[in-house]
Amino acid sequence: MDAKARNCLLQYREALEKDIKTSYIMDRMINDGVLTISEEEKVKNEPTQQQRAALLIKTILKKDNYSYISFYNALIHEGYKDLAALLHSGIPVISSSNGGKDSVGGITSHVKTVLCEGGVPQRPVVFVTRKKLVNAIRQNLFKLSDEPGWVVIYGMAGCGKSVLAAEAVRDHFFLDGCFPGGVHWVSVGKQDKAGLLMKLQNLCTRLDQDENFSQRPPLNIEEAKDRLRLLMLRKHPRSLLILDDIWDSWILKAFDNQCQILLTTRDKSVTDSVMGPKYIVAVESDLGKEKGLEILSLFVNMKKADLPEQAHSIIKECKGSPLVVSLIGALLRDFPNRWDYYLRQLQNKQFKRIRKSSFYDYEALDEAMSISVEMLREDIKDYYTDLSILQKDVKVPTKVLCILWDMETEEVEDILQEFVNKSLLFCDRNGKSFRYYLHDLQVDFLIEKNRNQLQDLHKKIVTQFQKHYQPHTLSPDQEDCMYWYNFLAYHMASASMHKELCALMFSLDWIKAKTELVGPAHLIHEFVEYRHILDEKDCAVCENFQEFLSLNGHLLGRQPFPNIVQLGLCEPETSEVYQQAKLQAKQEVDHGMLYLEWINKKNIKNLSRLVVRPHTDAVYHACFSEDGQRIASCGVDKTLQVFKAETGEKLLEIKAHEDEVLCCAFSTDDRFIATCSVDKKVKIWNSMTGGLVHVYDEHSEQVNCCHFTNNSHYLLLATASSDCFLKLWDVKSANERKSINVKQFFLNSEEPQEDMEVIVKCCSWSADGTRIMVAAKNKIFLFDIHTGGLLAEIHTGHHSTIQYCDFSPQNHLAVVALSQCCVELWNMDSCLKVADCRGHLSWVHCVMFSPDGSSFLTSSDDQTIRLWETKKVCKNSAIVLKQEIDVVFQENEVMVLAVDNIKRLQLINGKTGQIDYLIEAQVSCCCLSPHLQYIAFGGEDGAVEILELLNNRIFQSRIGHKKTVRHIQFTDDGKTLISSSDDSSIQVWNWQSEEYVFLQAHQETVKDFKLLKNSKLLSWSFDGTVKIWSIITGRIEKDFVCHQDTVLSCDISPDATKFSSTSADKTAKIWSFELLSPLHELRGHKGCVRCSVFSVDSTLLATGDDNGEIRIWNVSNGELLHLCAPILVEEGAATHGGWVTDLCFSPDSKMLVSAGGYLKAITSPGTPFHPSVSLHAANTYVTKSWNGCSRSHKKREHHAMLKKAGQIQQEEELPARELA
Repeated sequence: MDAKARNCLLQYREALEKDIKTSYIMDRMINDGVLTISEEEKVKNEPTQQQRAALLIKTILKKDNYSYISFYNALIHEGYKDLAALLHSGIPVISSSNGGKDSVGGITSHVKTVLCEGGVPQRPVVFVTRKKLVNAIRQNLFKLSDEPGWVVIYGMAGCGKSVLAAEAVRDHFFLDGCFPGGVHWVSVGKQDKAGLLMKLQNLCTRLDQDENFSQRPPLNIEEAKDRLRLLMLRKHPRSLLILDDIWDSWILKAFDNQCQILLTTRDKSVTDSVMGPKYIVAVESDLGKEKGLEILSLFVNMKKADLPEQAHSIIKECKGSPLVVSLIGALLRDFPNRWDYYLRQLQNKQFKRIRKSSFYDYEALDEAMSISVEMLREDIKDYYTDLSILQKDVKVPTKVLCILWDMETEEVEDILQEFVNKSLLFCDRNGKSFRYYLHDLQVDFLIEKNRNQLQDLHKKIVTQFQKHYQPHTLSPDQEDCMYWYNFLAYHMASASMHKELCALMFSLDWIKAKTELVGPAHLIHEFVEYRHILDEKDCAVCENFQEFLSLNGHLLGRQPFPNIVQLGLCEPETSEVYQQAKLQAKQEVDHGMLYLEWINKKNIKNLSRLVVRPHTDAVYHACFSEDGQRIASCGVDKTLQVFKAETGEKLLEIKAHEDEVLCCAFSTDDRFIATCSVDKKVKIWNSMTGGLVHVYDEHSEQVNCCHFTNNSHYLLLATASSDCFLKLWDVKSANERKSINVKQFFLNSEEPQEDMEVIVKCCSWSADGTRIMVAAKNKIFLFDIHTGGLLAEIHTGHHSTIQYCDFSPQNHLAVVALSQCCVELWNMDSCLKVADCRGHLSWVHCVMFSPDGSSFLTSSDDQTIRLWETKKVCKNSAIVLKQEIDVVFQENEVMVLAVDNIKRLQLINGKTGQIDYLIEAQVSCCCLSPHLQYIAFGGEDGAVEILELLNNRIFQSRIGHKKTVRHIQFTDDGKTLISSSDDSSIQVWNWQSEEYVFLQAHQETVKDFKLLKNSKLLSWSFDGTVKIWSIITGRIEKDFVCHQDTVLSCDISPDATKFSSTSADKTAKIWSFELLSPLHELRGHKGCVRCSVFSVDSTLLATGDDNGEIRIWNVSNGELLHLCAPILVEEGAATHGGWVTDLCFSPDSKMLVSAGGYLKAITSPGTPFHPSVSLHAANTYVTKSWNGCSRSHKKREHHAMLKKAGQIQQEEELPARELA
């Protein structure tokens, strides 16, 4: 390398290493022959971009002047014109004695001469390398270097076949080694015999310029063929003949003379009529996004990074077609402000307006495609027209077209192969059967060409389907069943077969069959898409079915598939879904099926609008895009999911962080999504492509929340962390603008500051961007972002922790998620609570308003996301029931006692739904006496009272408890009332004689108790012990130290010899009443063991945990007999939808019923316990059975109190629909 060039490269080395990306630069240098593949690999192996650039420059410094020039040219082509300008002064002067190398592109003068004499076209004005395809062509040509044969480059119109053929021979070493006799290019095209003869005559003249063989041109094709053979063998041995754009096989016979031939064609079958070895190189029609953008950037002279969004849309719309990208690029070079215009023409299929004189033979896009169709045989042209009804990106099984054309499979495959051979159709041969598809441009072309026939064509396929199938009888093992489930409604709508479409969409059988195979999202999308048609029949019926799917979608997407008839019976009685379900239930009851009907559903309002299940574990956060069309969510599974807000259809899935993702947020312009994680990092993603844009790791602890400001002109990102700080960042510069230590606002609390843990959970901007709301512990703070001053403070209560909060973008409302599984709306001006929202089965981690404030999202540990309507919530959610309830079945009566959130006791008739409001008090728990004469209730102040229902007379315990009463129960004779409290005591009150016995020995809150025979009582506590008491004397008779953590449940064996204990320490134990050490310690659960139950014969014990896992044990030896483990959604089965909260064996011990997100029955047909049926309902309800049987299920707690890290999580309230 010249000293001047070397010094220039060294002088600007630092700037080059800092800015360049090596990938495409090396592609160009390899293509110029100045860089080897092994050198490229060494550069790629460097860990960072800067190190790769440094090694590339070090490599160039060891090379000659041509390497410098190639590097300089690559910088210009890749958009680094500013860097290339730095190197311009060092460009060396190349003399003609330097081996004949050209200073542009590194191509030797010998190559240029050979290609020019052979008629090979020059590179297009704008050219990008397709190295993989060029190498594939060269590898096949190398096989012809010693023997005659054919290399066929084939693909659809405009895929770049001719450019690739020319590029394959544009290499000095390749030509010298394989074809030293030269290269001869013939552009053939569509020809008749006269035209072909003229082409042959011209070729012979070119090959015999000294006229040694003949002084006249050949007079016919046969003579021309013979002369060409002699010329190639004697005058031009080891030369390559390139035939461009071959349409007919008969043309090739004229060139079938034992030469080495490279040809381009749209029909790969053209070589069927000639002899010799044949090598096929298929050219895909898709350049790829990056190559497509590179072409556009070269045409308009811009860096790829600076191209407008329309450039990405153009590449996506045309699927990277080289022809389309080049045509539009050439047009944009002349009219650089027409990005929107040409994108619109492409989207509207106005192909005639996308035309430009160029090197290509066809000026307009439609002309290039129509010529291929015209070349089809007349007897199959109509079949190609039938393909106009196919959708983009859909691979159609052969069987679908067999139905459409009423033909045998072999006949259909023969016709389709004709289309495939001519690059008019593509075939996917993976799998058991062939699947066929069209390129997007071919679909657009067919639709535009056959627009007037489309309705009849769609009607034809629907009619043919109806001739062969009944919709709901399609079997999953049929190769075409998925196509019909996905597109039958589309064909009916396109055929204007409105009556048939309504009959299909309003069929519970169709919904069951389709959702069982493809899930609910596509079906919801169809209800939205065809709403204008479905409303013509009955808009109320359409609303019934769409709401049914939207609210039960998270269940219908699971395996084992739920009983859809049972789900339908839970719909309102006026619903068409309910009517169809009831009709089916009556028919199936005659065959032994059991169905339950929900009696009190008239009193329950479902406020959700859509429920989806995008994650495989707990969902921590969900948010709307600014346009309200998309929802992003994240959670324990470390992924970021993006899906459609209206239907739940998935758009993006990104493995976002190395640990749990705690929050996500759209930017104001919807271009970006921010995520933050337990891994202490904040990341910003491209919301459309999923590409990573920025990573920030400034926080010292996990980042709990990230939120973009509402101001699109000055984008700020707020992050809240467990390090006590709220930070505001300028997104453009990534500089920290303000930092607020939230811990300082808890200085006046009772806890010492040094012992206080303040975790900043979340933050949210006001609509005008001047204020920011921050939540920590059980308080909400409102700050001025300019001054950092505190504007307002809200205290939500002592017994809950704020999980998340969000400001309404339109008004003064804020929505708050609490650890009690509930959501609250607050007025930030008055600092008053407006409404409660209940429905989730576990902790609610996130709440988020839609951009217009009309609705909000909630996401939960129960793995669901709920969509709520703000006005509906404010109006309807004022009355909800707390968790503590009691149920008594007596003869034909079902009575439910419950407490609502405005401190009233409600007595509900389970059969009629009638509600009697008894008394207002600070009630924390309640129960009914065995004969429904009295009710008892405990208060938050420790009071215990009894109400006589006949005359409303009240009896009050004189002593009571010191803290909140948690559980209360009558003895069987109704004369004694037993209560337990947060004060760790149990009170036994004979309320008629006013005698008291206090059971005081537990060191912490009593979790619960059970009455035993002979006036004994078993209690368990947060202190890890189980105690047996005499309720007469108050003495402890047995004291079992069971667990190191909270005892969550106990069960007593039916033979009264043993009891079980389960704990937050993830173990269960089996005890004998006679021994103080356990008989068996049951290990294996990975979550808190929430419940346990003995079988009726006392031989089995079932345990359930917070991960939805159920284990069945042998009581005699503690051996694990069966594991009913939740399988991840992608593996085909469903988790329990939350904690397993209760278990019950059937009398014969062959069935186990578990309660959690739904009721699940597990049977034992010879082998231990297989899932048999799942009664999916939001929880359990007041029900009656359709076959006359009745069951009672008493649910006292949905979640238990946990003691973790020194913090006690208080019990939460339940919505009214969670009554059992």
